[in-house]
Amino acid sequence: MIKPKNAIKVGISLGDYNGIGPELALRVLEDPRITQLMIPIIYGSGRILQHYRRLVSGVERFSFQTITDPQQATPGKIWLIECLQNPERERVEPGKASEHAGRAAFQFLSIAVKHLKEGKIDTLCTLPIDKATIQQKEFNFPGHTEYLTHQFSASDALMIMVEEELRLATVTSHIPLKEVSSQISADKIYNKLKLFSYSLQVDFNIDKPKIAVLGLNPHAGDGGLLGKEEKEKVEVGIEKARKEGLRILGPYAADGFFAHGLFRQFDGILAMYHDQGLIPFKLLAEGKGVNYTAGLPVIRTSPDHGTAYDLAGKTIADLDSFRHALFLSLDVFQTRNENLTLRSGALKAKVPAELMREDEVAPLNKE
Repeated sequence: MIKPKNAIKVGISLGDYNGIGPELALRVLEDPRITQLMIPIIYGSGRILQHYRRLVSGVERFSFQTITDPQQATPGKIWLIECLQNPERERVEPGKASEHAGRAAFQFLSIAVKHLKEGKIDTLCTLPIDKATIQQKEFNFPGHTEYLTHQFSASDALMIMVEEELRLATVTSHIPLKEVSSQISADKIYNKLKLFSYSLQVDFNIDKPKIAVLGLNPHAGDGGLLGKEEKEKVEVGIEKARKEGLRILGPYAADGFFAHGLFRQFDGILAMYHDQGLIPFKLLAEGKGVNYTAGLPVIRTSPDHGTAYDLAGKTIADLDSFRHALFLSLDVFQTRNENLTLRSGALKAKVPAELMREDEVAPLNKE
C-alpha cells in the first residue's frame, strides 16, 4: 500500500522505562515537524511519559492523546496506546534495571506487534530493552530481532545496520564468541547473502547491489594458516551466491577492509559476527546508525544502542539514532511498497492472472 509519508502510522514501543527510551520519545517527538511527516503512535504508559516530562528539560511542547485503537489516530498529533493495566504500580527509577520495567517493556512490544500483524500500524520502531530483565515465558530470545522473526514466522531474518550509504549485516547475531565458528556454514552465508541482496534491491532501491564479505579469521585465514573457515565455508557460500548472479566479493581481511576505506566501494557488507561488524560500524556512524531487520513481511527499525542506564533522565542522551530510525522506517515502507507494486505489475503484464502462482512475487520471509 503506497501512502503519503504524513499518513504512515509509525508504532513506537517505549522499551525499558528506566532506560533512555522514554526520554528519547519525548525529546524527538516534541519537534512539531515530526507530526507533519508521520503519525507517531507510542506503545507505553501515560504515567511514565508524564514522569519523564517533569524530569527532562526542554520538552514543554510535548503532548499526547490517548487512544485505544490505532485506527483512531489522525495526522498532526502524537498518540498513545496505554499498555499497562495498573500503571500506578510501576516504580520509575531511571538508571536502574528492574523486573517490573522488563515486564512492562514486553507489554509495550507485544501489543505493538499485535497491531503490526493486524495492519493497524504501518511500521514499528522499537526503543531499547534490557535483554536480561525482559526475559520471561513469552520472551525467551536474545533480542528484538529473534523475537520478531518468531512472531512473523519468518524463515530467516537479517540485522542490517544502516547509516546513509553504509549498510552492514552479520551472519551470526547475539551469540557468544566461542560459538561463532560452529554457527557459520556455507549454506548460512549463502542464505544471508540472498536475503541481504534482496533487501538492498527492494527496501533500499539498489538495482544490482555489490556486497563484500569479511573473513572470519585474522587476515581472512592467511590461505589456511590461521584457520580453514574461509576455504571450507566462506568461499563456498560466496561461490554459491555468485552462481545465482549475485555480485559478491571477498572474503576480505576485516581490519584492512575498514582501515583502507574499501567499505566505501560496496552497497553492503556481510560480517561474520557481531563485534567484527558493529565496532567499525558504530565508529563510522558516529551515533547516527539504525538497526533494520530485513527478512520480515513488516518494517522494523531501532536505534543502534541499548538502554544507556547511565544517561537516563539526564537530558544528555544523543537523539540522532532514534530520529534516523523513524525516518528510515518511513523511507523503507514507501520504497518496499513501490517496488513490490512495480514487480507485481510487471509479472501480471507478462502472465495471465489465472496462471499466476502465489510465489511469483517472492515474499520477504522466504528464500
